[in-house]
Amino acid sequence: MTAKLTQHQLTRRQILGMIALQTAATAGLTRIGLQSAQAVEPAAVTTATAIVVGSGYGGAVAALRLGQAGITTVVLEMGRLWNTPGADGKIFCNTANPDQRSMWFKTRTEAPLASFLWLDVVNKDITPYPGALDRVHYDSMSVYVGRGVGGGSLVNGGMAVTPRQSYFTEQFPTVDATAMYNTYFPRARTMLGVNTIDPTWFESTEWYQFTRTSRKAATNTGLTTTFVPNVYDFGYMQQEAAGTATKSALAQEVIYGNNYGKKSLDKTYLASALGTGKVTIHTMEKVKAVTRASDGSYVLTVDRIDDTGTVVETKQYSCTYLFLGGGSLGTTELLVRARDTGTLPALNSSVGAGWGPNGNTMLGRANHIWDTTGANQSTMPVMGIDDWANTDNPVFAEIAPLPIGFETWVSLYLAITKNPQRASFTYDSASGTVKLGWTAAQSAVSVAMAKKLFDRINSANATIYRSDLFGTPSKVFADDFCYHPLGGCVLGNATDNYGRVKGYSKLYVTDGSLVPGNIGVNPFVTITALAERTLERVLAEDF
Repeated sequence: MTAKLTQHQLTRRQILGMIALQTAATAGLTRIGLQSAQAVEPAAVTTATAIVVGSGYGGAVAALRLGQAGITTVVLEMGRLWNTPGADGKIFCNTANPDQRSMWFKTRTEAPLASFLWLDVVNKDITPYPGALDRVHYDSMSVYVGRGVGGGSLVNGGMAVTPRQSYFTEQFPTVDATAMYNTYFPRARTMLGVNTIDPTWFESTEWYQFTRTSRKAATNTGLTTTFVPNVYDFGYMQQEAAGTATKSALAQEVIYGNNYGKKSLDKTYLASALGTGKVTIHTMEKVKAVTRASDGSYVLTVDRIDDTGTVVETKQYSCTYLFLGGGSLGTTELLVRARDTGTLPALNSSVGAGWGPNGNTMLGRANHIWDTTGANQSTMPVMGIDDWANTDNPVFAEIAPLPIGFETWVSLYLAITKNPQRASFTYDSASGTVKLGWTAAQSAVSVAMAKKLFDRINSANATIYRSDLFGTPSKVFADDFCYHPLGGCVLGNATDNYGRVKGYSKLYVTDGSLVPGNIGVNPFVTITALAERTLERVLAEDF
């Protein structure tokens, strides 16, 4: 939770797990278990009943529920444990002053906003390091992902949105939506620590002037806005604003991590998982191949790296049950490579298909001089323009901050459109890499939908687009990156209705690759709830 939460608000297992995480970081351990609470690194384990690949939302759910069931489980995470302060006394750096902690082995930061007034003043040169944020590049699309214990929960804006039930049903026609909305979504929200901003404080605080200005423009257009919940502790944020707590969301911290306030997975699911005493997390270990032994066990080939990215050891793990939670990119790449290189040849043709960027496109509007957005802006979005019910042009537009410390008169948005376009991952044997077949023409569909909505807003308010924010002169819509990669191992196609991978027993997918390319809102609550549903069924039937 946050630094201000008291022990009676935490479960005993969370407390034990958080102590283990903190002690492991202080002692410089790369393997984390309950032994870490005594500054002792858990013994190396290469054979386990269950292995979970990745510690993002789907992996964290799997780790906790397996541990609670008494199953010896190893979590393999390619990133580091983020719990050790740097020279400035902070674990994470902020957006205004990024350093090596910001990005995964880059020589320069690659923030979504590439420029301001067409000037290259946003990104900075950095030393390559296993930083918290990665931008993975494909031919016509790049994807932001989190690196570290907690995955994407470390670097996202925390918007914990449950999709419309009607659209969830449209995307998952074989899933019992009643059970999802009565059981699994509430379970996920409770575990994630979802809360909502105090509306009275929202209306009065300077930190959300930018949101109120965008709401005014939407209202003038006849559009609906809605508050959205978050996993950032809004009680803590009010203390930040009052000057009684160390600032995080109010100190330009978000895409490279939050030092306080955010209930990332290392403070919720993963802390509780470690507290079971059955789960060990191995960090800085990337799974590069998987095969199946003659006895039916899974064998994983893993590279362990150091802080320079050098492979210091290649080793093998084996397990009876394998849970893939490496995210849409990580899980899909691993399975496509396994199928097409022949190590798991029975994987079907749906593996790699059904990928989409959740219809993401980003844009900025220029407000009138009297419609200020504020020099002080919280980094946690709390409101969206909800035009999803518009059957001609469904769009949900997150009102995003631009926290650079001075008045910009810019309203920034992340539009989530109902883009039906999908792409596939394919293995290129010549280069030995997995490629994504997404094209610029497919992104143009999202741009057209976002433009249709924001043309209405500009017309109603006599405003214009900003063309100085995304690096290329006159580029208004940033359509070449996404925050919400989804699909690649779609539920019911590459897997059965509970994430069991077709063609193999005791092999499961628990992450965003199950979602067919689009869910209409920020997806991590959906991913978490689906993982809860999967683990409940799998533990009941397969163990």
